[in-house]
Amino acid sequence: MSSETDEGTNTMSWTFPLTGLATDHVPNNRVVAVMINNYPKARPQTGLYKADLVYEVLAEGDITRFLALYQSEEPEKVGPVRSARDYFIDLSNGFDALYICHGWSPKAQQMLQSGAVDYFNGFFYDGTLFKRDPSRKAPHNSYVSFENMKKEAEKKGYRLEGEIKPLPFFENEQMNGQSVHTIDIFYSKQSYAHVRYTYDGDKYIRYSGGVQTVDRETKTPIAVQNVFVVEMEHKVVDNEGRRDINLTSGGKAYLFQKGTMQQVEWKNVDGRILPYKDGIPLGFVPGKIWINVVPTLNEVHYE
Repeated sequence: MSSETDEGTNTMSWTFPLTGLATDHVPNNRVVAVMINNYPKARPQTGLYKADLVYEVLAEGDITRFLALYQSEEPEKVGPVRSARDYFIDLSNGFDALYICHGWSPKAQQMLQSGAVDYFNGFFYDGTLFKRDPSRKAPHNSYVSFENMKKEAEKKGYRLEGEIKPLPFFENEQMNGQSVHTIDIFYSKQSYAHVRYTYDGDKYIRYSGGVQTVDRETKTPIAVQNVFVVEMEHKVVDNEGRRDINLTSGGKAYLFQKGTMQQVEWKNVDGRILPYKDGIPLGFVPGKIWINVVPTLNEVHYE
């Protein structure tokens, strides 16, 4: 995993575990997983574009929520931060991440308070570690800075370093997939729940509700190398509309890379959702990854 100049001097001796991209330093900082609000009034978000990997999954109703995993880059601040759900905690645990949320469902509360997960909940730090943006209304205005979060983690005795098992990054043997340049995901018939990715010849550019997904402060667009759409069983389990989502059984999926689509399967490997084809593991293209979880692939259209 090293690259050399013409003179033979090592310049990039390591790779980031969640992007597969080269780096000149040991990438041993702990993954931080942040619950990010995707309600229309929470858009555009802050710091989302710096995430190495993002899971987009339904919370209640037809509104998705993001679990953004940070390792190779750290935003100055991130948000709006939203409340925890049990399946997001499970996904975070696949990376031994420090979990950041603001609020929780009853099941998520039980998981976090069990002591098995290192976490910060804005419910206990509102106005201190978590800051409210007065230009937005709660619950769409809670933000956290990475600098303050790491200071508080040190006070709590939370580990901030450690070896991270890398995701699989390699050229798939079967890159003869169907040519696809536009991906549409309809989480409902409402326009705000429509996700689109367009391939620009290099990366997939994301849109939500017909508006390009950009950073609130810098206007930097979401642009990723991998879009992995996975079908998982969803069940509504209470009067609030909260869901159980089957993260473990495996199932059908679409893998979009380099302007192509392959019909594949997903498997849960040690808490991580990974692509397989005919039982053989596939690799991600080095770069950023978005994993969209859907109740059925019938919601996904492409051309």
